[in-house]
Amino acid sequence: MRASRLLSLLLLLQTRGRMTAPDLAEELEVSVRTVYRDVEALSAAGVPVYADRGPAGGYQLLDGYRTRLNGLTAEEASSLFLAALPGPAAELGLAELAANAELKLLAALPPEPRSHASRMRERFLLDVPGWYRGADDVPHLAEVSEAVWERRPLRMTYRRWGNQEVERLIHPYGLVLKGGSWYLIAAPEGHAPRTYRVSRVQTLETLPGRFDRPEGFDLARFWHAYSKEFRERMYTAEAVIRLAPGRDGLLSYTLGRDVVAAALAGAGEPDAEGWRTLTVPVESIGHARWLLLRMGADVEVLGPPELRALMAEAVAELGKMYE
Repeated sequence: MRASRLLSLLLLLQTRGRMTAPDLAEELEVSVRTVYRDVEALSAAGVPVYADRGPAGGYQLLDGYRTRLNGLTAEEASSLFLAALPGPAAELGLAELAANAELKLLAALPPEPRSHASRMRERFLLDVPGWYRGADDVPHLAEVSEAVWERRPLRMTYRRWGNQEVERLIHPYGLVLKGGSWYLIAAPEGHAPRTYRVSRVQTLETLPGRFDRPEGFDLARFWHAYSKEFRERMYTAEAVIRLAPGRDGLLSYTLGRDVVAAALAGAGEPDAEGWRTLTVPVESIGHARWLLLRMGADVEVLGPPELRALMAEAVAELGKMYE
């Protein structure tokens, strides 16, 4: 256990540079006193780690020192190959680089981790797009990716919802792959970062110069907040329904697993026949009608009244059609 922690400490200093004892303790989930002891152990083993005193001080390695140890376990090496996504790598123009990196990593691994990694690649495949839909057509993705990496401003023509085309001058901060679709996080001139679907970029021009990336901008934190806000904006109404016993999975498939799980958690006990009454968020009354009709007789809409009326009207029309 301690050997693994010492290696983690060494790799943290190698990859991040100077770090304070409290920062190391937080990363390694140990006490500051343990960090002191581990640093002394590394020094005794010949690792050139030294401390700078003062408020801006911390531990760091002697300039130029690198360890060739990677400390990968068989499971860790396997996870790297499971995380490899050849489709997205190709879309980004990195297919050859990713393949070369994989070969080099395999060659550098000891026999046991190499065997685990090879089996993982042979037996598991990640296919990002959902069923019955292909990945977006993204002819400008490689150029967008390069601009993100090089901090180059972009001028683009973008097709908004409703097929309205607008021109934007943007600073690209990052790319996110979600459900087979690529999204660009970028800031238009003078505005906060926004989200653009890369497949909707019609024309693209990389501009000269470089922009300053905002200090402290965190792509993962931005995307998490955006996703939460998007879900809140998307659900503008609620429907009260009765759900037949054993139909939780079908409702989750229809409305979304997270939505139904939250609704079931707040639902009361089943009635004598096993039906449960629950309130589910929906995008709109019209959209809810379309979705809930797919549930057939496994769902009864109790409210709001306009949704129940729409369901009754649709069922009556179907009855006439199939008389």
